[in-house]
Amino acid sequence: MSKTTNKFSPEVRQRAVRLVLDHEHEHPSRWAAIMSISGKIGCTGQTLNEWVKKAEVDAGKRAGVPADMAAKLKALERENRELRQANEILRKASAYFAQAELDRPFKR
Repeated sequence: MSKTTNKFSPEVRQRAVRLVLDHEHEHPSRWAAIMSISGKIGCTGQTLNEWVKKAEVDAGKRAGVPADMAAKLKALERENRELRQANEILRKASAYFAQAELDRPFKR
């Protein structure tokens, strides 16, 4: 779970990004468009700039890992970590029972 709260819904984010990309040519720079639109929706310019960058990565217009691939990678890393922990527990249990078997007296 994210440590930050998502104040803006995905629809608001998508609309803000679309506004930036559609009205970028009306401003002297992309940053000017971002600052204009971010003031209207109530977020910081840096936040909106990050949304625009992520949208460009997801669309393939900018280098980077798309959001869906990042989520899959994160899930696989979590699964890998859990499997390593389970493997370590099994290894220790196996060593414990092997030692217990060696310590048991021999029956005739």
